[in-house]
Amino acid sequence: MAAKAHRVGMEVSIAVSHAVQLARAEAIAAYPITPQTHIVEHLSSMVANGDLEAEFVNVESEHSAMSACIGMSAAGARTYTATSSQGLALMNEIIFITSAMRLPIVMTVANRALSGPLSIWNDHSDIMAARDIGWIQIFVENGQEAFDHSVMAFRIAEDHRVILPTIINMDGFILTHVVEALEMVDQQTVDKFLPEYHPRFFLDPKRPVTMGAFAMPELFTECKMAHQMALTNSYGPILEIWKEWGKLTGRHYKPVETYRTEGAKVVLLLMGSLNEVAEVAVDELRDQGEAVGLVKIRMWRPFPFQDLREALAGAELVIVCDRALSLGGAAGPVLAEVRSALYPLAVKPAVIGYTIGLGGRDVQPEAFKEVVRLAQAEAATGPTAEFFLFGVRS
Repeated sequence: MAAKAHRVGMEVSIAVSHAVQLARAEAIAAYPITPQTHIVEHLSSMVANGDLEAEFVNVESEHSAMSACIGMSAAGARTYTATSSQGLALMNEIIFITSAMRLPIVMTVANRALSGPLSIWNDHSDIMAARDIGWIQIFVENGQEAFDHSVMAFRIAEDHRVILPTIINMDGFILTHVVEALEMVDQQTVDKFLPEYHPRFFLDPKRPVTMGAFAMPELFTECKMAHQMALTNSYGPILEIWKEWGKLTGRHYKPVETYRTEGAKVVLLLMGSLNEVAEVAVDELRDQGEAVGLVKIRMWRPFPFQDLREALAGAELVIVCDRALSLGGAAGPVLAEVRSALYPLAVKPAVIGYTIGLGGRDVQPEAFKEVVRLAQAEAATGPTAEFFLFGVRS
């Protein structure tokens, strides 16, 4: 039976900070950067006011924030941070080390465009530049999902079958600064779901261990294979944890989710908050008699190959809408992954990619309806380009 929840109106960033509080995070290091600042700003107030018993470390940069998190996590503390855009880029050296050391740090990335030109608005270019860092990566599309997954991320990261850092991606401003109606859960419910943290490995002078060791060429490949297997094998435990949360709260999640795909010959495919905008477009197209559906990728890493193939079975045209541009490449990052996932199939749909909403450009339902029309025309004659940048003004 689902636990009783109370419904509140709350800014999504504040809801994430409350999720971290409910998870009883013990160590936080962060540096402010728009649009994630409200999360750690509120957490710092909680710590200062005694509402959260944790160590909050003020640092001079995001590089230092992740470095401090590594030290605190290695010492055995439940550790959290948040960042965005250039902050994530500045962490780049350290986030590879975090996952290689198998430290179960949880981080919220408030997705924002990478400079330049300078933009504080939302797209996915920051996390797509870091898609191969070896972290578990989940995308959410609204405030409720951001709250839920912020709690679940600690359970996932710390599971002894997983032991990997975990990122929750939520769209900057579109989610971070919006007040939504949310169903919160109480401390007793979270304590039932998320046990006290007992690290499998940690630094202890009485029981010395080595972390972040040097590896000769004779061992490096095997270390990377072990990391690959750990990330791939995290898929099963993630699903188990999502299922347990669903039983506890009544809110269920899947690696790949579908919307009105029954009989759909044309399928839009997205990640993040624009899924809800695309749903409106799908409803309107369905009302006009067009067999159009929507597929949402929630689990970005490990990539859910088989789930995606099953979700797209029966589709004749898949329209992938990326929120990042792979400069000089053949496709956006999501388009490349989808094409790769479908390539081995004997029977597969046509796949056409559009990059949309860069730098926070507004995307309305009409834009998705136009993308469907353009993609159908391209599919009928054969694509004239590797991908299309939608809405470019001449």
